Amino acid sequence: FSEIITYSFVSPTIFDQIRLPQDSVLRNTLHIQNPLGEDTSVMRTTALPSMLDILAKNNAYHNKQAKLYEVAKVYLPVEGQVLPEEPKILVLGTYGSGESFFTIKGELECIFSGLRIPKVCYEVDQTNPSYHPGRCAKVSCNGVELGYIGQIHPLVAKNYDIDAEIYCAEI
Repeated sequence: FSEIITYSFVSPTIFDQIRLPQDSVLRNTLHIQNPLGEDTSVMRTTALPSMLDILAKNNAYHNKQAKLYEVAKVYLPVEGQVLPEEPKILVLGTYGSGESFFTIKGELECIFSGLRIPKVCYEVDQTNPSYHPGRCAKVSCNGVELGYIGQIHPLVAKNYDIDAEIYCAEI
């Protein structure tokens, strides 16, 4: 995997690109008081669109495959507080020959093993609109939800003009 670093300022339209429901808590963003433009007017609550944007650029440059990761901050508003929570998340993204749900799952398991995180569970999830309903799983450990892994939904991939199967993990 190669590391990417993306901006934390994003456009509010990213939520539509990843098919996020209108009532999703991730649409509750911090708005920048003096943004440079609409494309950088809110703080991101998910790093998936940033990953998909970079994968799309690689695909547009005719790179036959890509394996990227980012340790990204997201900004989650907390009611009654001025400052948001700023958790760091790991986002993996890949496409190309030989890539599948099981290859990215194996790479994620290697990361968990290296971090000595035991008993990670993968549960089929058909509710995440950004992922293919039959190829997505919730990742958890000891009952604590860690994130998602799976194939990006074809309609989301189309929004980014990517004609390949894309696999991502958000932990």
